[in-house]
Amino acid sequence: MATITTWFTLGLLGELLGTAVLAYGYTLVPEETRKRYLLLIAIPGIAIVAYALMALGFGSIQSEGHAVYVVRYVDWLLTTPLNVWFLALLAGASREDTVKLVVLQALTIVFGFAGAVTASPVSYLMFAIGAALFGGVIYLLYRNIAVAAKSTLSDIEVSLYRTLRNFVVVLWLVYPVVWLLGAAGVGLMDVETATLVVVYLDVVTKVGFGVIALLAMIDLGSAGETAEEPTAVAGD
Repeated sequence: MATITTWFTLGLLGELLGTAVLAYGYTLVPEETRKRYLLLIAIPGIAIVAYALMALGFGSIQSEGHAVYVVRYVDWLLTTPLNVWFLALLAGASREDTVKLVVLQALTIVFGFAGAVTASPVSYLMFAIGAALFGGVIYLLYRNIAVAAKSTLSDIEVSLYRTLRNFVVVLWLVYPVVWLLGAAGVGLMDVETATLVVVYLDVVTKVGFGVIALLAMIDLGSAGETAEEPTAVAGD
């Protein structure tokens, strides 16, 4: 248990540092993107609360002979839809596709939690439904949302969308593997190791996603200012 607490504490520190960096980044991004940028700060910001509670020993229940960290699922239920919402906003996706994307991602977490607190074989059924819903998220990100990005964004912005999309999808695909190998699944991965992997993934996906977007938005803002200078000179 001491080891798990250590991992949670390190996760808390990672989310704190990441949130501080992204909060500072708010002053660096173009004003027209700041409202959307707040989502990037909120993602690790919410995780701070979750990891603080888990580090203090709160937010877990015993189910089917293993610990289920309810607060972690609450964190994911709040933050992962923000990730895909940001991608939809970046792409200029339709409201309909955005709602579908956010709802499907939220339901993915709901069914993942249901699988963690129910007994086999129902747990695997819940997991399978969650995996199918996540397949819908991937489909939208690579089809509808990607089409919207290509039709509304510049080549540089489309590249940013693809980078962020691929980054988060690839890393999120590791979570169900950990679920299957961990206590909720076949039990090949002990709780301490599973916790370490999940903490690492959480910090990288939440903070890394935001930092990649931050750096790109700063570059795009600088490029926009550079492009305006010749126009201003010509007007003079």
